[in-house]
Amino acid sequence: MLLAEYIVQHGATVRQTAAKFGISKSTVHKDVSERLLRINTRLFAQVKAVLERNRNERHIRGGMATKQKYAKRA
Repeated sequence: MLLAEYIVQHGATVRQTAAKFGISKSTVHKDVSERLLRINTRLFAQVKAVLERNRNERHIRGGMATKQKYAKRA
């Protein structure tokens, strides 16, 4: 539940959460998408909403990363 609470409070991605807690992305994803559903459905719904928002915004984050990469080269 600590992972889920972190995701909800910070709007964190699975990758950011994994880095913060020093575990794999697969473990984070399995914990918040499968195990959490059986433990706390309300928290599961909140996490699902954050992860869905992150998924919808990932192309923007990727574009910003590319922009920064090429800005450093110039």
